[in-house]
Amino acid sequence: MKIIIGADEAGYDYKEEIKKFLTTGGYEVIDCGVYDKSPSLYPDIAIKVCNDVLKQESNRGILICGTGIGMAITANKVPHIRAAVCHDIYSAQRSRKSNDAQILCMGARVIGIELAKVLVLEWLHCEFSGGGSTDKVERIKYYENLYHAENHQ
Repeated sequence: MKIIIGADEAGYDYKEEIKKFLTTGGYEVIDCGVYDKSPSLYPDIAIKVCNDVLKQESNRGILICGTGIGMAITANKVPHIRAAVCHDIYSAQRSRKSNDAQILCMGARVIGIELAKVLVLEWLHCEFSGGGSTDKVERIKYYENLYHAENHQ
């Protein structure tokens, strides 16, 4: 599985740790920045990760900032992307199983690095379960397409 990962300066250390953790675990990891702790604009990183996932160059994406919130807000602006902030195992599982999220967002100032590694693995091992969630995800896509079409007329 190919994973693309990105962070701002607040998430840089976590990105480096998770990248090493995933690579050691046999995953192919693409690092789209940041590459040091200099101030950055996290929306640029979020968009790079989302575009890579949309083009199917990576299977899934991981975004890390101070809280995970800014990355998730940005990622969810991209049509056809579903990003979720996860700070516990249940949320990580449900973001995949119920919501088919392609992007995991985490906050380096919110959770410890060891928990972050557990969440990443849990999230990567979960698949969309469909069932009762299928209609809900389809409705999300419906509204996404509706508003995207309205804004491009």
